[in-house]
Amino acid sequence: MDYLQYLKKLLDIVVQQEASDLDISVGHVPNIRITGQLVPLSQEKVILAKDSEGIAFAILSEIQRKKLLEEKEVDFSYQYEDKGRFRANIFFQRGSISLALRFIPSDIRTIEDLNLPPILHDFTSRPQGLILVTGATSQGKSTTLAAMIDEINHTRAVHVITIEDPIEYTYPVDRAIIDQREVGIDTLNFNNALRSSLRQNPDVIMVGEMRDLETISTTITAAETGHLVFATLHTNSAAQTIHRIVDVFPAEQQAQIRFQLSSSLLGIVSQRLIPRIKGGFIPVCEIMICNNAISNLIRENKIHEVPAVIETSSKEGMISVNRAMVDLVRKKEVSLNNAIDFSSDPSEIRNLLR
Repeated sequence: MDYLQYLKKLLDIVVQQEASDLDISVGHVPNIRITGQLVPLSQEKVILAKDSEGIAFAILSEIQRKKLLEEKEVDFSYQYEDKGRFRANIFFQRGSISLALRFIPSDIRTIEDLNLPPILHDFTSRPQGLILVTGATSQGKSTTLAAMIDEINHTRAVHVITIEDPIEYTYPVDRAIIDQREVGIDTLNFNNALRSSLRQNPDVIMVGEMRDLETISTTITAAETGHLVFATLHTNSAAQTIHRIVDVFPAEQQAQIRFQLSSSLLGIVSQRLIPRIKGGFIPVCEIMICNNAISNLIRENKIHEVPAVIETSSKEGMISVNRAMVDLVRKKEVSLNNAIDFSSDPSEIRNLLR
């Protein structure tokens, strides 16, 4: 079997069916994911161990193959002709190789295309500060970040450096200069790349993920020293995000970090995707803007009061998750049942709808 051609056949199905993922695992036929549901490609044969290994080795470089064999897993991005990129993870399970590939379309969708809150336009025009896009895995954080970076690309003559693992979206040449660095290929790790970026004359820095104390600390410093910085965290709300950042640091440093965060943070976009009535998914965002009230709460370690400020500051562009969901229910974009299922406080959804 020509494993590369077989994989291309499967990737074509992903593109044609507008699927989000392709999963290849020994003992199963290949599966694609459409609007959140796994769909077996029943017309294909069951994957054997030699097949999954052949497919994996057909797209791995020598360096990536060595890393897979040594570390038992490898992340990378794969450019499929002119049809899009795939974020790939190849890993061992029960001694055989499995592949998970996520489709990243070539076209970068705009803030409006994605049904994201208009306040995100304001974030892209700010000269400096920290903007965090948060949410669980597979909730659209990378797509939201790409929309904001691409808006900067088309509207501002600035130098943008992105640090990603792996590179997902690529940007057309326009007003901005965008240098994209992939961890493991262009740099050893996030923190090294971030420290180096401060000497590379950037205006805007995008950190794919703040994974450790050093990266979080350097990210905050970059935002303080005159850069517009975008970063992500796997947290579910603005308050949880602030707690996570502060709690990473030793107790004796936390007061200083709260002070730095209160002065450098511009806003937090906490995002989740919920099923749409007409098919697909739509983002629901909690938006926190770091105004004087929020800044004071962070400094004074009264993070538990942040949701109340968000709830009462809609005129400034803030919105709670439940209010965003209720708005989508009223617009008949999402069902009441799904809004309740995806809410951490279903009773508030019902009260707001009354």
